[in-house]
Amino acid sequence: MNKFLPAVASIALAASLAACSGSEEPAGEATAEPVAEETASELGTAELKDAEGNVVGVAMVTGTDGALNVKIDVDGLPAGTHGAHIHTTGDCSAADFTSAGGHWNPTEANHGTESEAPNPHAGDTGNIEIDENGAGTLSNTSTGTWAGLFDTDGSAFVIHADADDMKSQPSGNAGARIACGVFVKG
Repeated sequence: MNKFLPAVASIALAASLAACSGSEEPAGEATAEPVAEETASELGTAELKDAEGNVVGVAMVTGTDGALNVKIDVDGLPAGTHGAHIHTTGDCSAADFTSAGGHWNPTEANHGTESEAPNPHAGDTGNIEIDENGAGTLSNTSTGTWAGLFDTDGSAFVIHADADDMKSQPSGNAGARIACGVFVKG
Protein backbone atom coordinates (compact mmCIF):
# COMPACT_ATOMS: atom_id res chain seq x y z
CA MET A 1 0.00 0.00 0.00
CA ASN A 2 1.29 3.43 -0.88
CA LYS A 3 2.33 5.28 2.30
CA PHE A 4 0.95 8.59 0.98
CA LEU A 5 -2.61 7.36 0.36
CA PRO A 6 -3.69 7.64 4.03
CA ALA A 7 -2.35 11.21 4.20
CA VAL A 8 -4.08 12.22 0.98
CA ALA A 9 -7.32 10.52 2.11
CA SER A 10 -7.19 12.30 5.49
CA ILE A 11 -6.63 15.64 3.80
CA ALA A 12 -9.46 15.06 1.35
CA LEU A 13 -11.82 14.08 4.20
CA ALA A 14 -10.87 17.14 6.25
CA ALA A 15 -11.35 19.41 3.24
CA SER A 16 -14.72 17.81 2.47
CA LEU A 17 -15.91 18.24 6.05
CA ALA A 18 -14.72 21.85 6.10
CA ALA A 19 -16.49 22.51 2.83
CA CYS A 20 -19.75 21.07 4.17
CA SER A 21 -19.77 23.05 7.40
CA GLY A 22 -21.58 26.32 6.96
CA SER A 23 -21.47 26.28 3.19
CA GLU A 24 -24.72 27.16 1.49
CA GLU A 25 -23.46 26.24 -1.97
CA PRO A 26 -24.43 22.80 -3.24
CA ALA A 27 -21.68 20.28 -3.86
CA GLY A 28 -20.71 19.93 -7.47
CA GLU A 29 -17.88 19.87 -9.92
CA ALA A 30 -14.78 21.92 -9.21
CA THR A 31 -14.67 25.14 -11.14
CA ALA A 32 -11.74 26.59 -13.02
CA GLU A 33 -12.20 30.00 -11.41
CA PRO A 34 -9.36 31.58 -9.42
CA VAL A 35 -9.53 31.17 -5.65
CA ALA A 36 -10.54 34.45 -4.02
CA GLU A 37 -8.43 35.71 -1.14
CA GLU A 38 -11.39 35.22 1.23
CA THR A 39 -11.50 31.49 0.46
CA ALA A 40 -7.76 30.99 0.18
CA SER A 41 -7.73 28.77 3.29
CA GLU A 42 -9.04 25.97 1.07
CA LEU A 43 -6.64 23.09 0.78
CA GLY A 44 -5.04 21.83 -2.41
CA THR A 45 -2.87 18.75 -2.85
CA ALA A 46 -0.55 17.45 -5.53
CA GLU A 47 0.40 13.79 -5.72
CA LEU A 48 4.05 13.82 -6.80
CA LYS A 49 5.25 11.22 -9.31
CA ASP A 50 8.66 10.53 -10.77
CA ALA A 51 9.34 10.11 -14.51
CA GLU A 52 8.41 6.39 -14.30
CA GLY A 53 5.01 7.25 -12.83
CA ASN A 54 5.80 6.08 -9.30
CA VAL A 55 4.14 8.06 -6.51
CA VAL A 56 7.00 9.60 -4.53
CA GLY A 57 5.20 12.10 -2.36
CA VAL A 58 2.57 14.73 -1.78
CA ALA A 59 2.61 18.53 -1.68
CA MET A 60 -0.12 20.35 0.23
CA VAL A 61 -1.00 24.05 0.07
CA THR A 62 -3.12 26.23 2.30
CA GLY A 63 -3.43 29.96 2.62
CA THR A 64 -4.14 32.24 5.53
CA ASP A 65 -4.04 36.01 5.91
CA GLY A 66 -2.14 36.64 2.66
CA ALA A 67 0.35 33.83 3.25
CA LEU A 68 0.91 30.74 1.14
CA ASN A 69 1.76 27.63 3.17
CA VAL A 70 3.34 24.64 1.44
CA LYS A 71 4.20 21.28 3.02
CA ILE A 72 5.98 18.57 1.06
CA ASP A 73 6.51 14.96 2.14
CA VAL A 74 8.46 12.67 -0.21
CA ASP A 75 9.88 9.17 -0.20
CA GLY A 76 11.72 7.51 -3.08
CA LEU A 77 13.85 10.33 -4.50
CA PRO A 78 17.66 10.52 -4.84
CA ALA A 79 19.53 11.67 -1.73
CA GLY A 80 20.74 15.25 -1.66
CA THR A 81 19.49 18.81 -1.88
CA HIS A 82 16.80 19.50 -4.48
CA GLY A 83 15.05 22.67 -5.60
CA ALA A 84 11.29 22.58 -5.00
CA HIS A 85 8.87 25.01 -6.64
CA ILE A 86 5.28 25.70 -7.59
CA HIS A 87 5.04 25.85 -11.38
CA THR A 88 2.58 27.85 -13.43
CA THR A 89 0.73 25.11 -15.34
CA GLY A 90 -1.12 22.11 -13.94
CA ASP A 91 0.31 19.64 -16.46
CA CYS A 92 2.89 16.94 -15.73
CA SER A 93 2.32 14.99 -18.97
CA ALA A 94 5.72 15.61 -20.60
CA ALA A 95 8.33 12.95 -19.80
CA ASP A 96 10.66 15.67 -18.49
CA PHE A 97 7.79 17.58 -16.80
CA THR A 98 8.45 20.74 -18.86
CA SER A 99 4.70 20.83 -19.53
CA ALA A 100 4.38 22.33 -16.01
CA GLY A 101 5.80 25.59 -17.38
CA GLY A 102 7.99 28.01 -15.46
CA HIS A 103 7.79 29.02 -11.84
CA TRP A 104 4.51 30.40 -10.55
CA ASN A 105 5.21 34.12 -10.12
CA PRO A 106 1.98 36.16 -10.02
CA THR A 107 3.67 39.34 -8.75
CA GLU A 108 6.66 39.20 -11.14
CA ALA A 109 9.17 39.23 -8.29
CA ASN A 110 12.74 37.97 -8.63
CA HIS A 111 13.56 34.34 -7.95
CA GLY A 112 15.35 33.41 -4.75
CA THR A 113 16.00 34.96 -1.38
CA GLU A 114 19.53 35.99 -2.39
CA SER A 115 18.47 37.90 -5.51
CA GLU A 116 17.86 41.59 -5.94
CA ALA A 117 14.58 42.78 -4.39
CA PRO A 118 11.70 42.29 -4.82
CA ASN A 119 12.15 38.69 -3.86
CA PRO A 120 11.34 35.84 -3.58
CA HIS A 121 8.46 35.08 -5.90
CA ALA A 122 5.44 33.08 -4.70
CA GLY A 123 6.54 29.83 -6.39
CA ASP A 124 9.80 29.70 -4.41
CA THR A 125 9.62 27.12 -1.67
CA GLY A 126 13.34 26.59 -1.18
CA ASN A 127 15.28 23.35 -1.17
CA ILE A 128 14.22 19.99 0.15
CA GLU A 129 16.80 17.74 1.78
CA ILE A 130 16.39 14.08 0.84
CA ASP A 131 18.13 11.59 3.16
CA GLU A 132 20.01 8.45 2.16
CA ASN A 133 16.73 6.49 2.37
CA GLY A 134 15.08 8.77 -0.21
CA ALA A 135 12.81 10.59 2.26
CA GLY A 136 12.43 14.26 3.05
CA THR A 137 10.01 16.95 4.18
CA LEU A 138 9.79 20.68 3.63
CA SER A 139 7.49 23.32 5.07
CA ASN A 140 7.50 26.86 3.76
CA THR A 141 5.37 29.94 4.30
CA SER A 142 5.58 32.94 2.02
CA THR A 143 3.65 36.16 1.77
CA GLY A 144 1.73 36.91 -1.36
CA THR A 145 -1.37 36.31 -3.34
CA TRP A 146 -3.16 33.11 -4.20
CA ALA A 147 -4.50 34.60 -7.42
CA GLY A 148 -3.98 32.14 -10.24
CA LEU A 149 -2.98 29.08 -8.24
CA PHE A 150 -6.21 27.35 -9.23
CA ASP A 151 -6.87 29.26 -12.48
CA THR A 152 -8.07 27.61 -15.69
CA ASP A 153 -4.72 25.92 -16.44
CA GLY A 154 -4.00 25.12 -12.78
CA SER A 155 -0.55 24.78 -11.25
CA ALA A 156 1.88 22.02 -10.38
CA PHE A 157 4.57 21.25 -7.85
CA VAL A 158 7.98 20.22 -9.18
CA ILE A 159 11.10 18.84 -7.50
CA HIS A 160 14.36 19.34 -9.38
CA ALA A 161 17.52 17.22 -9.67
CA ASP A 162 19.82 19.86 -8.18
CA ALA A 163 19.77 22.44 -5.40
CA ASP A 164 18.23 25.85 -6.02
CA ASP A 165 21.01 28.46 -5.75
CA MET A 166 18.42 31.03 -4.51
CA LYS A 167 19.59 33.76 -6.90
CA SER A 168 19.80 32.72 -10.59
CA GLN A 169 16.98 34.11 -12.71
CA PRO A 170 14.37 33.00 -13.46
CA SER A 171 14.51 29.63 -11.71
CA GLY A 172 17.51 29.09 -9.42
CA ASN A 173 19.55 26.86 -11.75
CA ALA A 174 18.07 23.75 -10.11
CA GLY A 175 18.46 21.46 -13.11
CA ALA A 176 16.19 18.78 -14.53
CA ARG A 177 12.74 18.07 -13.15
CA ILE A 178 12.58 14.70 -11.34
CA ALA A 179 9.08 14.73 -9.78
CA CYS A 180 5.85 16.54 -10.59
CA GLY A 181 2.27 16.69 -9.38
CA VAL A 182 -0.75 18.76 -10.39
CA PHE A 183 -2.53 20.63 -7.61
CA VAL A 184 -6.14 19.58 -7.09
CA LYS A 185 -8.37 21.95 -5.18
CA GLY A 186 -9.63 20.40 -1.95
